[in-house]
Amino acid sequence: MAQNARWIEHYRDEKDAVFLYRALAEVESDEKHRGLFTRLAAVEDRHVERWIELFTQNDQTVPTHQPSRRTRLLAWAARRFGPSTILPMILAEEGREVTAYCKLARTTSYGPLHRAALGIAVESAEHASELGRLLGRDVEPWHTVRSGSYLRSIVYGFNDGLTANFGLVAGVLGAGAAPRFVIITGLAGALADALSMGTSGYLAAKSEAEVQAHQ
Repeated sequence: MAQNARWIEHYRDEKDAVFLYRALAEVESDEKHRGLFTRLAAVEDRHVERWIELFTQNDQTVPTHQPSRRTRLLAWAARRFGPSTILPMILAEEGREVTAYCKLARTTSYGPLHRAALGIAVESAEHASELGRLLGRDVEPWHTVRSGSYLRSIVYGFNDGLTANFGLVAGVLGAGAAPRFVIITGLAGALADALSMGTSGYLAAKSEAEVQAHQ
């Protein structure tokens, strides 16, 4: 079943997180940071227990699990090069968990699963914030802002503006207007398109920022 597969995936992610935070605590030399990793591992243990409860309540077998290859590789990197080398990847993973659990809470009608997903999402967001501060970043990685969005807007603006302006100039030229009117029409159309696309881009960016602030 698709839902069972998704439950198992989340359960295994939480087990991996427990393993990884404990591995970080073992090799961390800073007492404060070691305490943070130990506390985060304990919270992830509670997440695992929530999933075990869900499996048990629904008469499902609790999956067996060994740390994934990626998790073991990250733990090795932390032991070899220090915990700071893998913290950005863990931060990104916590951000993905927030998004995934929020989606799970929105799409399920099963009360216990909704409450568990919402609670884990909140705690994962707190984890991401703490790790972000540890890295000197004030970030919320569950907000997905793609790096290519500006380039995409520029390309779209040029494409839309040139196509519309070409049609305008072609229409005036086809009507047999004098060359100076064709040039004036082209310039006016280009200015109008630039203003239109610029305003649309600003409003879209402003709306996105407001949505992120609300989240």
